[in-house]
Amino acid sequence: MPVSYTQTLNISRSGMLARLLDLDVVSNNLSNVNTTGYKRSRGNFQEILSQKQLEGTRIRATQNIMEQGSIYSTTNPLDLAINGEGFFSVTLPDERIAYTRNGELYVDASNRLVDNSGHPIVWDGELPERIDDIHVNPDGTVMVQSNNEWTQVGQIPVSRFPNPSGLYRFGQNLWLESTASGAVEDGVANSDNFGAIMGNVLERSNVNLAEEMVQMINLQRSFQMSLRSFQQTDQMLSQAIRMRRA
Repeated sequence: MPVSYTQTLNISRSGMLARLLDLDVVSNNLSNVNTTGYKRSRGNFQEILSQKQLEGTRIRATQNIMEQGSIYSTTNPLDLAINGEGFFSVTLPDERIAYTRNGELYVDASNRLVDNSGHPIVWDGELPERIDDIHVNPDGTVMVQSNNEWTQVGQIPVSRFPNPSGLYRFGQNLWLESTASGAVEDGVANSDNFGAIMGNVLERSNVNLAEEMVQMINLQRSFQMSLRSFQQTDQMLSQAIRMRRA
């Protein structure tokens, strides 16, 4: 069945819009290439059909890619990374629980263990007033040295989900539980398929800079092709109208 001018315009238009949306996804990945524990996204495309005819394409969903980033060493004992499956849990100002792979932890003015945005870490311990040194074991137990004596003051749990790719991206490198992710399961790090907690290290973003740059170039070229198709179809349509009026 021949394709009409209107269908051609719709196909070109939908192609441009889809590439612009996907370009936003790629740009966000690139802007977070150095964000600790960041997980990249990608756009999933779907054909648009109308009365069994192709009407173009659109982004059906944005998929979160939760593969682990590389680990690098630091000098801060409160820099933590999860080697394997799981997330750290933090408490938001509205008392909701959010999840993150960013283990840059600090002790705030209230002597609480917090993330780099000031959200308290969910754990079952409390820090003493005086801390000479601190260490976190692979199972999440927090050891504090005071007066030359090491004491266990609590344990940091690890949270995991049946489908971590279904987590809702909240912002500030945080995730929220969703229907797609399934219910959270909290457990002890380094046991029963929960990842081990490593100290003096952080997890890099899993964004591959070269791949994202190639994808950006491809999207720009695809957008230009759709734009050229739209312009040429518009010119042919205008010419056809002029010829009909003549």
